[in-house]
Amino acid sequence: MYWNLKQLEMKNFIIILFVGLMNFAAAQNVILSKVAKVHDNKDKIFYRINPQHPEAEYLGEVEVQGFSEDDAEIFLRVYSKAKEIGANAFAYAPVQAIEGGFLPFDPWNYKLALYYLPSHLFSEENNMLYLFAPSNKKQKMTLNEKSIVLHPRTFTKQVLQPGNIYTISTGKLLGSSAKFSAQDSQPAQYIQILPLRIGSNSPENPGINFKTGDIQLLEKSYAQFLTVIYKKF
Repeated sequence: MYWNLKQLEMKNFIIILFVGLMNFAAAQNVILSKVAKVHDNKDKIFYRINPQHPEAEYLGEVEVQGFSEDDAEIFLRVYSKAKEIGANAFAYAPVQAIEGGFLPFDPWNYKLALYYLPSHLFSEENNMLYLFAPSNKKQKMTLNEKSIVLHPRTFTKQVLQPGNIYTISTGKLLGSSAKFSAQDSQPAQYIQILPLRIGSNSPENPGINFKTGDIQLLEKSYAQFLTVIYKKF
């Protein structure tokens, strides 16, 4: 009995150690890997820009190490690091390949360049509808009765033409539907189709998720972050 108990204790120890190592391996770090300067501003916005914008002031770089399916949590951590140096804009920072060109995006390790840009200089996409898949499974939906399969971590976009009504439906018994149309100077709208109901962030935080059924309207900053880490199809 003594040896059986020892063996059980050792087995439990190995299981705990293995789980701990797996959690460590899966942990995701978000760090300020480079700080060129700090800008003194209190902007809440954090939008994606063209890094070649002539008025964009480079402030530094944030690096994401490891992978997580909790994109909202990672975004909030990136946002927090960016605000430490006063950044209100970002752009994907591609990695140079040894043989020339750039490496493809790696969701396990990537960098975002951080900038400050006066808010009135941000460009706006009008009458554009972005559709995002869930982070971890494919999802079916219809757009004007046309069936679409959204594969995990992908997005697409639809130009809203004046005079047309665009109806999105999840096609489920308890699913949701929403209608969109072009309006004068209407900013881009960002939608994520979700397989499961999730909680929304608090109104005080960026990346707020206003949810109706399983069709979720995303806040602009968070949605533009997803356009970096998701693949366009």
